[in-house]
Amino acid sequence: MTITGIIPARYSSSRFPGKLLEQLEGKAILQHVIEKCLLSKILSDVIVATDDTRIADIAKKCCRVEMTRPDHQSGTDRIAEVTDRCNLEAVVNIQGDEPMIDSDVIDKVADLINKNEMSTAATPIKLPENLKNPNTVKVIINSSNKALYFSRYPIPFLRDETDCTITEQLMAFPYLKHIGIYGYQKATLLRLVNYPISPLEKAEKLEQLRALENGIPIEVAEVNHDGIGIDTPEDLKKLKEQLKAEL
Repeated sequence: MTITGIIPARYSSSRFPGKLLEQLEGKAILQHVIEKCLLSKILSDVIVATDDTRIADIAKKCCRVEMTRPDHQSGTDRIAEVTDRCNLEAVVNIQGDEPMIDSDVIDKVADLINKNEMSTAATPIKLPENLKNPNTVKVIINSSNKALYFSRYPIPFLRDETDCTITEQLMAFPYLKHIGIYGYQKATLLRLVNYPISPLEKAEKLEQLRALENGIPIEVAEVNHDGIGIDTPEDLKKLKEQLKAEL
């Protein structure tokens, strides 16, 4: 199966407008993501899907660009337009605001698409502060590595560990953090975006729950990489300080 990497990219962002064009170590954040995608051993092509010429001007120096409608409600809708128009067999949706994404994670998610309708990735939660952080999405999987549920709340609830510290709870159960990267076979993606917003998706504000509620199984690749998303100027500042400290 031919698998294409698509980076949905918009300029507007309520918390950090234009963040994809912000500089990190002399390059736009978006350029870092593109370069990581180009290191993939499985992706046949890399496309930036955007409705903004400022983003297109940066992206086209590194990879293919497809312009999309400006009225999409989500990145998934944006990549669906490109997938349908370009008749792509399968795609991996890579977030444009994760400049430290590991190409190995991309390949693991992409590889699963050969035998699964939809795939994603997760990594063990190691930091106590992440367990109850609603911005750290948790996922539980079954014995076949299929997602059972995603939540902003710590799942599962450890009934026998209620008096334990968070550190002890992390030692008692292998909690998983969801990494926001998705693989789709074409037919699955086009079917997914035509479903209405589901009750669980509305409650948790997690789009992947729409897939589970409509019977689309999601295969989960367990990885050691912990994604770093840039949602605010503070996130970017923190990452710059981290990279500087590693020199």
